[in-house]
Amino acid sequence: QMQLPRVLAEMSDAERGMVLVTGVTGSGKSTTLAAMLNHVNQNKKKHILTLEDPIEFLHRHQQSSITQREVGADTKSFATGLRAALREDPDIILVGEMRDTETIDIALKAAETGHLVFSTLHTQSAVKTISRVIAVFPPHEQEMVRVRLSESLVGVISQRLLPRKDVKGRIAACEVMVVTGTIRDAMRDMNRVDEIPDFIAQGREQYGSQTFDQHLMDLVRGGTVDYEVAKAAATNPADFELRMKVLG
Repeated sequence: QMQLPRVLAEMSDAERGMVLVTGVTGSGKSTTLAAMLNHVNQNKKKHILTLEDPIEFLHRHQQSSITQREVGADTKSFATGLRAALREDPDIILVGEMRDTETIDIALKAAETGHLVFSTLHTQSAVKTISRVIAVFPPHEQEMVRVRLSESLVGVISQRLLPRKDVKGRIAACEVMVVTGTIRDAMRDMNRVDEIPDFIAQGREQYGSQTFDQHLMDLVRGGTVDYEVAKAAATNPADFELRMKVLG
């Protein structure tokens, strides 16, 4: 079982926009998405449509109705499946992976036209995720995509799985970016994207956002993850060591 920040439930409650869960293969992205969809399914009457390759978790209808489609079996590709999905007017669409420009473009359009879109990328931080989405488009389109993404993005959850110290198993260390007005402004300006980690750190109390290193500190102080394991996984190990000493 992976413990996820409560803020993820709030992102799942958004009426429209895009929520991205990112991390390397095997970092638990599918599990996080399944937990977020499950939250919607238990609490809201929504029409949810998923496109997956392969289907990993089977969802039963609870409050919501869920249609799950598998790429290769039910549809040719993510892009084709996404186009067909939009004609069925779902409230929420899960796109297992955004692998190409066409899929990202249609997913953005879906988010812009009143759907809540969940998807994944293999990026390892919120800032890298923003850069990656923009970089897949041709140079002459990138400025416009930057604006579109800033207007549609609800949040990015980037995760790494770490071995637990307290019990057998692993736990997700998460960076959580909740897109605020300040972050939207920074996203629109290519030269200000690097300020975003500071805004994530500062938004912890008010928005529930957190950097990797903030979460790692919590996991160490809570006795869940070993200090050396956390330090090795930290975005800035030297800074992490310093902050842990200050906190005692």
